[in-house]
Amino acid sequence: MDQAVNENFVDAAAPVVKDAGPWAHLPAAAPLAMPVQDFNRRIELAAKTMRRGYWVPRAAIFAGAAVLTAAFGYELFGILAFAVMTPLQFLFLILSTISFGWIALGSLSGAIGFLPLFAGERADSVPVPRSDDPLTTRTALLFPVYHEDPTRVAGAIEAMSDELRELGRTGLFDIFVLSDTRGDLDGAWEARVYQALGAKLRAGDARFYYRRRLENHARKAGNIAEWVGRFGSAYENFVILDGDSIMAGQTLVTLAQAMEQDPEAGLIQSVPRLVGGTTLLQRLQQFASNVYGPAVAAGLSFWHRDQGNYWGHNAIIRTEAFASAAGLPDLEGRKPFGGHIMSHDFVEAILLQRAGWGVHMMSSLEGSYEGMPPNIVDVVTRDRRWAQGNLQHLAIVSQPGVTAMGRVHLGMGAASYLISGVWAMSLAVGLVLALQGQQIIPSYFQDSKTLFPIWPIIDPGAALRLFLATLCVVLLPKGLGLILELKRARIAGDWIHAIRSTLGVMYETVYSMLIAPILMLTQTVGSIQIFAGLDSGWKAQKRDDGALSFEDAMVFARWHTAIGIIVGVIAWTVSPGLLAWMAPVVLGLLLAGPVSWITSRRAGWLANWVLGTIEDRKPPAILVATEARSLEWAKRLPGAENAQLLAEAA
Repeated sequence: MDQAVNENFVDAAAPVVKDAGPWAHLPAAAPLAMPVQDFNRRIELAAKTMRRGYWVPRAAIFAGAAVLTAAFGYELFGILAFAVMTPLQFLFLILSTISFGWIALGSLSGAIGFLPLFAGERADSVPVPRSDDPLTTRTALLFPVYHEDPTRVAGAIEAMSDELRELGRTGLFDIFVLSDTRGDLDGAWEARVYQALGAKLRAGDARFYYRRRLENHARKAGNIAEWVGRFGSAYENFVILDGDSIMAGQTLVTLAQAMEQDPEAGLIQSVPRLVGGTTLLQRLQQFASNVYGPAVAAGLSFWHRDQGNYWGHNAIIRTEAFASAAGLPDLEGRKPFGGHIMSHDFVEAILLQRAGWGVHMMSSLEGSYEGMPPNIVDVVTRDRRWAQGNLQHLAIVSQPGVTAMGRVHLGMGAASYLISGVWAMSLAVGLVLALQGQQIIPSYFQDSKTLFPIWPIIDPGAALRLFLATLCVVLLPKGLGLILELKRARIAGDWIHAIRSTLGVMYETVYSMLIAPILMLTQTVGSIQIFAGLDSGWKAQKRDDGALSFEDAMVFARWHTAIGIIVGVIAWTVSPGLLAWMAPVVLGLLLAGPVSWITSRRAGWLANWVLGTIEDRKPPAILVATEARSLEWAKRLPGAENAQLLAEAA
């Protein structure tokens, strides 16, 4: 592409585009219109393209959760209402029942996914092709980046390209780095790395392209839409990969084959495993994802079927479907609810669904990986952005052009953050009730005609039953994940793995109980800020070097600690038994600073041993190659500290 076209490309589907180049290696223009969609417009599908409802698994999930929730509410009502229920007691009943219902829904989803996995079956919503199946379609691998370490991304790209070349599939996959990095200095370093990478890959017959936008309108979603408008018609499919995404060559080929074999599939989502963690928090997240995650993912695949969700990366998308059906409008109003759609992936999946395209999950597919934030502070920063995106969906969920399953996805996404506020409110109301029970003299004669008093007797057996039942539901996904690991160990005859998995579940459970109150408070505050109109902004994701100083960790957790002290004192004032009952929450808040500090540091030998995953002990070839290539690029073109020299050289 010549310089004039490169810097001033125009077509009906896209605004004027000016690259931060000039770049000598961009493909020929292949425009594809991507019209903006209207959420108010209903789409009537032809009979042949109507998707099946799959009402049986969905009814099983929601009916089962409803039964469990009703049983919980009934038991709690019996404990609270010894005579006449007060408004505060009724509020506590409602809040606690909602919290339990959310947990029950997630646990039952994991239980349904556990069944086929335990039976040795696949739970994918689309058939998995054989490795020798034919493949003729062209696929673009898109890496939308924003202030990512280019040497890390370059290492992953080179390793993936090498595997595709070994499979003889290089000619069917083109690679694009789509940069939204701001600033000439960072841009110069980035450009230098990717230009060198491009020269190396092109020498091996791979096609690699890099461009950086001057105006990063609509962030990642706008970045992808701009690529579709400029180059989309040249590719039947594209795969979205984040800055920390890695996918094996055969995994990419399998996704492309599956898309080619199902002409009604619009998107196929893989389930990436968390890898590469070094801090204790990353190890905990990796263990939970790899042990509990398969059953949860299989459950989602089972009841979502071809009306599934999209997680924004490590997925293949049919370009024609995406361009024709998934153009995102800007929402009316001011931020954080107005403007461009932040959590665009959920919405794009829904737009594909309503146009009749299948949105699938291939949960059994291996070879898909991603990283994770190194400490709780960075988790909270990312979580705040995700919360805003998910709560923004409340402006879309009631629109007439959204499908029934789409409303479920959007509603559950928003509820995943609102539920923290519900939990926090239930704890606050429970404390007030406890104080009232201590300070207020009860009235034992509720009616002037009553001759005998009504004694406020609480059945301790019912309270214990309710506690144990709740604990079982909460811990069910962990128990099912452990059963699958024990089965794997039995088949392999690896009893060391069985011991490690058991200890790992115990280790992770303790830390998850301590971390849960921290996230409860930050998500509650974040939701309040969002409803108050505070925007989260767009910060670059931190991938490594996550160690916090003890002072920084305590500053971050100062409000957690203060609230923990207040709650603990109130509970102790009421009764030591109440403090013991609330100990997990109180300890989580009191220890928020030390826990944030400890989990940000490198995992010790014990954590590495009990939390080690299969990928840790026997790293797949693609992960080994990615690490080696990334180190080579870092040595060859070290760090942004040379950005000024690189800018002058450019």
